[in-house]
Amino acid sequence: MTAKKSGQRKAKKAAKGARKRGRKTSSSAPQTSASSTKANFRAASNTELPDNARVEAIAKLTNAVIDDDATFRWMLDLLRDTNASLPVRLAALGAIQAASFSALAFSARRPAYLAALRSVVDDPELEMRQRALGLLSREGDRKAQDVLLRGLKDPSKALVPPEKALQLIGYDPKAEAYPIARQILRQPPNEDAKREALRLLAADAKSANVFEKILLDRAEPTDVRQIAASALQTLAPDTLQEHARRIVLDADENPEVQATSLTAITQFGKAENLISDDVLGKRVEKLQAEPSESVQQSAAQFMSKYR
Repeated sequence: MTAKKSGQRKAKKAAKGARKRGRKTSSSAPQTSASSTKANFRAASNTELPDNARVEAIAKLTNAVIDDDATFRWMLDLLRDTNASLPVRLAALGAIQAASFSALAFSARRPAYLAALRSVVDDPELEMRQRALGLLSREGDRKAQDVLLRGLKDPSKALVPPEKALQLIGYDPKAEAYPIARQILRQPPNEDAKREALRLLAADAKSANVFEKILLDRAEPTDVRQIAASALQTLAPDTLQEHARRIVLDADENPEVQATSLTAITQFGKAENLISDDVLGKRVEKLQAEPSESVQQSAAQFMSKYR
């Protein structure tokens, strides 16, 4: 046999062996993945393991939530199981939520997922109620809105604190939420609820006068007045410009509110008016030497743009 033919046979034999090894490797890969999923499922469902071990295993089952009906149903059952520990139930919720980001692959499972969330809005655990209502609110779910509004109208039926309810309603506010928010603003149960009511009302055209009064009330906390200024920029921009100018010119005003007002003037005021406003220009020039850093920065921005 010539050396050439011998070399050709060896090359063919080596190629054949490589193909066999390739088939063996590719066929064993899914088995390894399946074995890993089964191992994680065993750990996740083992109630004798500590919570942290189960939580870790559940987090590794996100793909199985999409690919396997049984795993998905088991996750939903675990989410609803009030006998399971809260960390484990929240881990199940997290795995399903992570799977839901694959919108197309998860679409067939979404109705069951939303139904499970609705079933735990009155869960014994506050954190579970808040998470479920938050996720449903982001979906624009009507039941979640109704539950939150009912709790604001009648605190004895509230499933979450009022400030949380107002925050969640803000994801998809309905017209009936605004009168309730105004009522809470008149008699706020706490300062956080007052702030969340203001943030919600910032989308309500009928509340412009409410924000105007708050902006001008020096007894209000600084951040509350700043929220009012931001809302007025959307609801009544001309009114904000008028009051902002007066606030900047007032030497006795709160420096932080002055900085907010001057920023609003600089960014949203009418250039032709500001360029010709010598009184405002001289006042802003002096503000560059104020102790407040935020006032200095706002003044410098105004001067750079209009002087």
